[in-house]
Amino acid sequence: MQNWVRVENKHQNLKLFLSFLILNLSMNLYLRFIDQSSFIMKRSVFVDVVAFLFVLLFVYTATSKFLDFSLFKEQIAESPILAPIAGGIAWIVPISEVIISIMLLFPNWRTRGLYFALGLMMVFTTYILLIMKLSKHIPCSCGGIISLLSWRDHLILNCGFLLLGALAIVISRYDIAHVSSSNSHH
Repeated sequence: MQNWVRVENKHQNLKLFLSFLILNLSMNLYLRFIDQSSFIMKRSVFVDVVAFLFVLLFVYTATSKFLDFSLFKEQIAESPILAPIAGGIAWIVPISEVIISIMLLFPNWRTRGLYFALGLMMVFTTYILLIMKLSKHIPCSCGGIISLLSWRDHLILNCGFLLLGALAIVISRYDIAHVSSSNSHH
């Protein structure tokens, strides 16, 4: 009973922390948008913040997976979907997260990185939906405090990142097209 209370408190603390983080980031974004005079600058800031959020998420989870690699690999092996390919997936996922994070750090690679980040989040979200259909008792292998989330909370978090990623791609593609067309007029 005492362990359950401790786990429940961790869930509550995690939800409070994530709520505070989202609120803080939202306020910072809002204030930066108000302070900027150029609409293009505002869009650029949004894309940069979304890229930073993906980097933060992916570097954190990849690091957590690498630091406790044997546990990560065991948890993947417990999945009825991933068990046959657990050894390969255990390496591919965190390495992909690191590579995508590196892409997102460089402006010339950012849009491609956003596509890869969105694709990876789609794979993760599809996996979550399948796990929710199959069983709710399969351990999460996300890494770190994110692994304390319920499958439903994971789905909400992933949908938020999917929405942010899609918006950032649309905005960055618009900026690229807008800059290209304005340069061709000069």
